[in-house]
Amino acid sequence: MIRIVVVNGPSMAPALRDGDRVLVRRTRAARRGDIVLVAMPTGWIIKRVALPGRRLFLLGDNAAESIDSRDFGYVPAERLYGVVVRKLRRIDSSS
Repeated sequence: MIRIVVVNGPSMAPALRDGDRVLVRRTRAARRGDIVLVAMPTGWIIKRVALPGRRLFLLGDNAAESIDSRDFGYVPAERLYGVVVRKLRRIDSSS
């Protein structure tokens, strides 16, 4: 299953910017360096996997603007929705 997700916020810059659209493939397996979509109590987040396994350690690429595992600790692998497989072309909001 594939889902289109819109990035919200600067935490993954420069790889992903606020408003970017990405394709997320549903999976329960992630490798180090993958960008993933994860369910958190506060909503969905997109972060990079630093340490894969049963407990994921997730980091934002933009450390100065990211709330990630440095703040909330390890994330159970069960919260993983899927892996970002592709960044889509931005939609021009002025047209």
